[in-house]
Amino acid sequence: MRYSAPEAPTPLPPSCLGTADILKSSLIIFVMGGPGCGKETQCKNMANKYGFCHMGLGQLLWQKAQQGTRQGPKIHDVMLQGLLVPTVRGCHILDMISDHMLSCLDSRGFLIDGFPRELRQAKEFEHIVGQAPSFVIVFDCSMEAMVRRALHRGQVECRASDCKSAICQRLEMHYTLCEPTLAFYQQKNLLRN
Repeated sequence: MRYSAPEAPTPLPPSCLGTADILKSSLIIFVMGGPGCGKETQCKNMANKYGFCHMGLGQLLWQKAQQGTRQGPKIHDVMLQGLLVPTVRGCHILDMISDHMLSCLDSRGFLIDGFPRELRQAKEFEHIVGQAPSFVIVFDCSMEAMVRRALHRGQVECRASDCKSAICQRLEMHYTLCEPTLAFYQQKNLLRN
């Protein structure tokens, strides 16, 4: 009688697994810094060079704002004022990020720029995904340089949210909300400037 090895069990489709199970061993890098500090540009470079999936929170929110949903105009108005988009029904920021991550499972890792924007989001991410990011890159740039770059970007890319009042509002919120988040990651020894 010939011996045959038992067949390997058929893996469950991703829809049957939780986000935490699927992403548990993924390389996840958060990229933080103020508007105009160079996050998006450098993330695109790293994504191309290393085969990472790049997700810009601002870009995901603009896409959501332009969809024909009830939340679209609200998100658009909040972003034009330079305020943080609150978690509203049908637009949960962590759902947007995890959905995008799940759509890029063949990448070598994830670069998530502009997230987390506050400590609560950092803790919620760890709870939902089941792990902290692998590390957090922080772009340190002068306020004058960020304002100048963001204004230039607004002119070149016709971004209505890159006007001086909105940029100053976003910078103020960034510094206010980001400090506790950076301290949280510093205590975990995950911060890289």
